[in-house]
Amino acid sequence: MMPSLNPDFVRALAGGALIGLAAAMFLLLNGRIAGISGILGGLLRPVRSELGWRIAFLLGLLISPLAFVLFAPLPTVHVEAGKASLIVGGLLVGLGTRYGSGCTSGHGVCGIARKSPRSLAATAAFMLAGFATVFVLRHLFN
Repeated sequence: MMPSLNPDFVRALAGGALIGLAAAMFLLLNGRIAGISGILGGLLRPVRSELGWRIAFLLGLLISPLAFVLFAPLPTVHVEAGKASLIVGGLLVGLGTRYGSGCTSGHGVCGIARKSPRSLAATAAFMLAGFATVFVLRHLFN
């Protein structure tokens, strides 16, 4: 008899598999890395021949929760931060993606899969900064 799997585990596993599949397909079919900051950044300095796929990719990110609702309700999101913290955090993440020449999707998902040493170092830096931030905010300021 097979043990029952936790539904949250199954959803996380399926979501991770879909992200990996989408990133692999994007690379194989378009020859491009599915790094969100780079795709969005390309719209800020538009090249006419690249506008279509960039807009389609970002629209897909925005529309996908609507497609998800066709199969299951969206999970409840609980954020333990105020609006100001979220805005400052978002700006810092944006700044970090510029300094790190990419984001967690570009480096963490695509770069590590391609065995890029630069992406491995960038992902390690993202993770260590995240761990340190959580430690400081939850244990030193609490």
